[in-house]
Amino acid sequence: MKRRETRKMAVQTLYQVDIAKHDWRQALGNVVGSREPDPFLERLVSGVVEHVNEIDRLIEQALTHWSLERLSRVDHAILRLAVYELNYLQETPPAVVINEAVELGKAFGTEKNGKFINGVLAKIVQQGAE
Repeated sequence: MKRRETRKMAVQTLYQVDIAKHDWRQALGNVVGSREPDPFLERLVSGVVEHVNEIDRLIEQALTHWSLERLSRVDHAILRLAVYELNYLQETPPAVVINEAVELGKAFGTEKNGKFINGVLAKIVQQGAE
């Protein structure tokens, strides 16, 4: 499975965890259906769930004139996934992680979503470099 598709499924899973308060394994099962989940997909979802408080803190610090509560649930899931990859996996270059998140924002929303996600993630990367 391509990483882009894996990330899309991770966002769908994280959205279910957030909205329906499903256990991540149950939500993952809902997304993958009868297929065997990709190990990278499981690592992404379980990692976000494990580090969600720290991830949300980093997102909140990068928001300007926004709060976590004002974020759409989908944008929040995309940001959580990208911040997890940027700060905990570090196997994918930051530019690729940001680009993938922007594309997910466009796929699930509009061009504006992609631009917003790009801005927040760029600020997080910048803050991490300081």
